[in-house]
Amino acid sequence: MGIVSYLITNISPLFLVISPITSYSDQIWSIHKTRTSQGFSLDIPLIMLVSCILRVFFWFGSRFDTALLVQALIMIVMQIMLLHVALTHRPQAHHKEGVAHTPFVGSREGDMHVNRPYNFWQWRSRRPYWSFLGYMTVTLIALQVMIGNVPFYVSLVGYLGLGIEAILPLPQVLANQKARSCKGFRFSVLASWLLGDVMKMMFFFFAESSIPWPFKMCGLFQMACDSFLGLQYWRFGAGPGAGVPAGLNVSSPGR
Repeated sequence: MGIVSYLITNISPLFLVISPITSYSDQIWSIHKTRTSQGFSLDIPLIMLVSCILRVFFWFGSRFDTALLVQALIMIVMQIMLLHVALTHRPQAHHKEGVAHTPFVGSREGDMHVNRPYNFWQWRSRRPYWSFLGYMTVTLIALQVMIGNVPFYVSLVGYLGLGIEAILPLPQVLANQKARSCKGFRFSVLASWLLGDVMKMMFFFFAESSIPWPFKMCGLFQMACDSFLGLQYWRFGAGPGAGVPAGLNVSSPGR
């Protein structure tokens, strides 16, 4: 019990705080070094930025553990850097191999992707991405000033932020299931996700500080998704697949 208590009190919070750096620094460097973000889905920074911004505003109403707030702030910085390099080195729509993945272009006939309303998060120009994040933040600031202390609003922001993050593994789950293969999904990434889930669950349920239920419920859902990824890897392996769409490749380091 002494070892478990030490892990919960000291190691788990530290792991949570540094996990955004250890998870995404390699992805940022890889895109910068190769000067292409081909195969990387911009839905990853979208999901993580929206989730973490909401989580920061959730803190003002819930005052959850400081380690979780610091993690969200660091994650925002890392995702902004990741979004910047991905947009800077995005592939051209007329790529010679015909690669046209969802974050940058609309649908092509025969693709499983479709145009989103107003081409949301598929814009060719960089400015709309930053404008969306800016308008969202300003709107949340205004709402925080007006109704930031209303319990229903506080809970809504919490569940939205954590629920959005919890869906991060779903594109990979669907892509693996469609291809009947986990080709391109690295085992090291899966192992890091599962280890992260274990550390989070230990911290959420056994830490001395009070952890709001939205963290626990969404964390359990995320762990279930990651566990299903593990079952897919065990069942399908990393052998030849039926063509996993490039736009759904979220096998880059996760949370």
